[in-house]
Amino acid sequence: MVKTQRLVIDDKTQASWNNEEAVTERAASGNDTKKQSMKPEAFTAARTETPERSVGRALDAAATRAFDVVVSLLGLVVLGPLLIVVALLVRLSSRGPVLFRQRRIGRSFKTFEIYKFRSMVQNAERVGRQITVGQDSRITRIGQLLRKTKIDELPQLMNVLKGDMSLVGPRPEVPRYVEMFREDYEEILQVRPGITDMASVRFRNESEVLAESTDPEQAYVSEILPQKIQLAKQYIGCRSLLFDILLIVQTIAAVLGIHRGVEKSY
Repeated sequence: MVKTQRLVIDDKTQASWNNEEAVTERAASGNDTKKQSMKPEAFTAARTETPERSVGRALDAAATRAFDVVVSLLGLVVLGPLLIVVALLVRLSSRGPVLFRQRRIGRSFKTFEIYKFRSMVQNAERVGRQITVGQDSRITRIGQLLRKTKIDELPQLMNVLKGDMSLVGPRPEVPRYVEMFREDYEEILQVRPGITDMASVRFRNESEVLAESTDPEQAYVSEILPQKIQLAKQYIGCRSLLFDILLIVQTIAAVLGIHRGVEKSY
């Protein structure tokens, strides 16, 4: 189902991906440097639980939640002035609310409202796709800057503080896409969705990639989303607080343009 042969990757990007995968494999298998398979049985083996591993998982989950609460709270306080300025710019630049709210599927298939600074015209979902492609005409002038810098995602710190999300975890999808791959999401949604994850780094320029497709919706469902699902499963197999911190650093590097995303030609 995943058509990876269409991805065109330069040597620098491939080397970066290989480094990410090497870190993931070491976290999942200790000293075993053999490359993990993306097949389901490999993920099952990686998740084999022992009493000691279960205790370790519980402690790590508690540490991760504590980390989420502390960082999200500090983030909202430290970034408060920036959030206020952005809120005013959004409100004054176009009609509509400051925050965009959308129903997403969270842990254990519980629905929640995800928060973002509104970067599109009011009621954009009623006049176009649920995915954003290239220079979408629905994106406002200030919205283009917010999306490029990922500042539009900062209100999700409130989702983290509420417990709907984590700083790091599989990105939450809309109900329609979850239902298309429900069996996969039964595994993925054992954990809280996150603000960033491995797919967020790899598909940093997803909108531009989809813009090259003659059918962006189909390209997302048949090519990009299955790859995101595999990356989410890979993350679940080796998640830890240390690995989360590494992904946060990689995300910052991606936003700053140090880490490149995928390129695709049709």
